[in-house]
Amino acid sequence: MKVVMILTSHDQLGDTGRKTGFWLEELAAPYYVFKEAGYEITLASPDGGQPPLDPKSNEPDFQTEDTRRFEADAEAREALANTVKLADISQADFDTVFYPGGHGPMWDLAESPVSAALIESFLAADKPVALVCHAPGVLRHVKTPNGRPLVEGKKVTGFTNSEEAAVGLTKVVPFLVEDELQAKGGIYSKGPDWGPYFVQDGLLITGQNPASSAGAARRLVEELGASA
Repeated sequence: MKVVMILTSHDQLGDTGRKTGFWLEELAAPYYVFKEAGYEITLASPDGGQPPLDPKSNEPDFQTEDTRRFEADAEAREALANTVKLADISQADFDTVFYPGGHGPMWDLAESPVSAALIESFLAADKPVALVCHAPGVLRHVKTPNGRPLVEGKKVTGFTNSEEAAVGLTKVVPFLVEDELQAKGGIYSKGPDWGPYFVQDGLLITGQNPASSAGAARRLVEELGASA
């Protein structure tokens, strides 16, 4: 099995002057779920090369066994330093796609026609797609073949308004993931703030927050196993 993980290239947290990027746990935890399942993993980003890490995600409070393992893993760090350009990724070369979050994707991937077309192509080929935390916001411009919002009438989750308020960024982000998924007609649900929660609707798997990333990845592996 081959999985491509799509990371953000955006490093500015709105107009705050602070840095953002991808959230380390949301890359590291799924990375090892896929690794242990024997998957071949490709990392990609809009600009290619080294994507920006949200510095907060590497603070002691947010480190996990998986993040420490990733930081010590020369092969993983090499792959991260040399991500493939998103525009060079073809659905035909992979069995599935996984989007880690962090705030960065809300600015670049959420507005990327290349990303939207890639997600649409995976679903059209009956291949599952998974996104966690802020990454479900990347679905805002993804359409069904008949031009309707992809999430319309689908069970979805993503970073909650209350979680965004807790990190003090409600007025900084370009949109709120929970509100946006509902505005596009998604059947949004959530678990307790910061607890693991993910949902699946057909080929679409979404996770609520960093704690949900490993579970969403395991669900994706199960889905691929069932369809193999």
